[in-house]
Order: sequence, then C-alpha cells, then structure tokens
Amino acid sequence: MSSANSATLSSRVAILLFAVCATGCGRGTASRDTAATSGHVYADSSARPTAFRVTPAQRARLQVVTVDRTTFRPVLNATGTVAFNGDHSTSVIAPISGPVVRVIAQLGARVSARQTLATVSSPDFATDVAGYRKAEQLTQNAKRILDRNEQLFANDALARSDLDQSRTDYASAVADRDAAAQQLRAIGIDQATITAIQDGKLVTAIEGAIRAPITGVVVEKLITPGQLLEAGSTAAFTIADLSTMWVLASVYGDDIGAVRKGDIVDVIVDASATPVQGRVDFIAPIVDPGTRATTVRVLATNAAQLLRRDMFVKVRFHASVARTGIVVPAAALLRDDDNLPFVFLLNADGTFARRRVTLGVELETGFEITAGLAPGDKLLTNGALFVQFAEHQ
Repeated sequence: MSSANSATLSSRVAILLFAVCATGCGRGTASRDTAATSGHVYADSSARPTAFRVTPAQRARLQVVTVDRTTFRPVLNATGTVAFNGDHSTSVIAPISGPVVRVIAQLGARVSARQTLATVSSPDFATDVAGYRKAEQLTQNAKRILDRNEQLFANDALARSDLDQSRTDYASAVADRDAAAQQLRAIGIDQATITAIQDGKLVTAIEGAIRAPITGVVVEKLITPGQLLEAGSTAAFTIADLSTMWVLASVYGDDIGAVRKGDIVDVIVDASATPVQGRVDFIAPIVDPGTRATTVRVLATNAAQLLRRDMFVKVRFHASVARTGIVVPAAALLRDDDNLPFVFLLNADGTFARRRVTLGVELETGFEITAGLAPGDKLLTNGALFVQFAEHQ
C-alpha cells in the first residue's frame, strides 16, 4: 500500500471516530439537561424527554387539579348469565306410567297450582281404584260393626275389650281408606271422581292427570301425545314464575371484597336502555377452580320480561359500604405503549411528566388509584390526551 493511500485511510478513520464521539456525547448531554430540568424519570423506556413543556396559550386550555383522598362507594362491573329463579321454578315429573293421551298446557301458557297439564292412560289406575273401593267397603263394614258393638256394650251385652277391638279395627280401616284416596290423588284423579268411587258409582275411562305443582308459566314442554312415560323419572314440563329471575355473575380477584349481600345491582340488557334492578341474594363461599371467579347470585325483577334464561348480561354492583381513597377522572387516565395506565403530573417548573399508576375499582366518576399518586400531587385532567399526542411530535 502506498504512503498516499495510507494517509487517506487514516484520515477517514479519524473522521468516523470523531462523528461517533460527537453523537454519543451530544445525546448524553441532552439527557442530563432534560433530567435536571424535570427532576423525574419516565416510567417507560422510550427515548422521549422525561418532561413536556407547553406554551402559555396551550396551558390556559388545560385543567389541573390537586389530588386528595375522598370517600366513595365502589361500583364494580362484571358479566353474568340469566337463570330461572330456583325458588319459584320446578321441573314437573310424571307421577304415573303409561302413554300420554292429551297435552293440555302449551308453551307460554300461564297455569295455576293443581291445574291439569296433560292426561295419561295407565293400567295402574285400575289397581288403585280397586284398592280404594276395597278400602272404602272395609271401612263401611268396620263402622257397622262398631255401631253395633257400642249398642251391645250400652246394654251390658258386650265386654269392653271387644268394643275396644272394634274401635281399633275401624280406625285402621279409615287409615287404609285415606291412604288409598291419597294414592288416587297422587296419580292425578280429581276429588269428584274419588267421591263418585266412594259413593259406589260406576266410573269408566279414568285417566290420570299430570298437574302443575306451582303457579307460573310453562317454559318447557317435554312430552307429546302417545309418548310412554315412566313414573318418577320422565320430565314432562318446566314451570317458572317469571316475575323474578336469577343473574349469576362472575366476580374476579379482590373485587369480591367490595360485594355484600343486599347490595343494589343494575342488570344491563342490550335490548333496553333502562337497567333492570336487582339485589345481591347470595355470594358463593368457593371459587370456581376453572375460572378462578366467585359466583354472585342476583335476584332481579323481571316485570317487563326482558330477562330470559341463558342470556348474557352486564352487571353493575353498587357497594353499600363506603371507603376512602384517591379517585381520578377517566379523562386523566391514559395508556402507554405497553398498555399500562399512567397520568400526567404538573412539575414545579411548569412542565408535565408521566407517572404510572395502579388502578383499583371503576367508579361512575372515574377510577380508584391504589398506587402511584399521593395527596398534593398536581394532576392533569382535561387536556391529558392532547399532551400525550403533542409529546410525540
């Protein structure tokens, strides 16, 4: 390599080293100058300055408030599903075996307690009717014997032990007759038919009835004519009182501590602008191992029939117990590049600096801050979004 080429290469290396040194030294000086001005360090790792200065005209449009502790009632938002009120709904199980003759109650029909929902033909009827007839005849015979023995005893023609035995026989016969009558009622035979059997009248084509155990609405019809039912196992209908419903809400983590039995709840249905009112009825003592959430049961009014089983709804709990803490308006809260919450604080020199915060419960007026702010801090509220945008320019 010639001496001229060596000199040229040495000159280029020297110029490159000078440029690198100048660039690095300049950045370090700028960072130190900015840090000295603000006195704060940004919470995130971006290369933007740690403080942002606005013009006097811009400052006039920004709103700054002094942070202080305040008393508030937490408002907790959750999601839930709607279910029938388990205290006022029931599955109707067929009490007798046999084919369905007629289905009387249709879906949506409002029924009263003991109303006939369907009729069933069953060979068990003949056996039960015969048993009742036999018990009725034995009762009548025992009553005649008792009346006769009481007359004989009154005339000193019968021992007291024989009278006592006839009284016992009559009481036993009455008990058997009442049990047989109860069996007829259990398979759906009405009282008029039972009275006719008791009077010895001929009763033909007796059909058993499936009756409504409660007053409500038929929300499920699970049988059809001709279907063979099995007593005690075939579900025939579901009846529910729809004036109230259960809303089963999932509450996660520490939020369950803000919920109390009796708290007022708003159930928000998409189809209605007005929330459905309810109250906390039950808080589960265990956590779902799959979701790690606690189930909170809400008893909600349903006069307008807006709530339907298995519907997904939003639930807003209004805590009855007040607590004290720092609350900031929603306009003051922003998110950084890592989606972490932060606010802007006003420094003593008039600049604004970021401060990361930890959120608590959401309130109607803003958010609770559990860490990151202290009473006396100067918080930027209206205009925070402008400052966030402007510092990127």
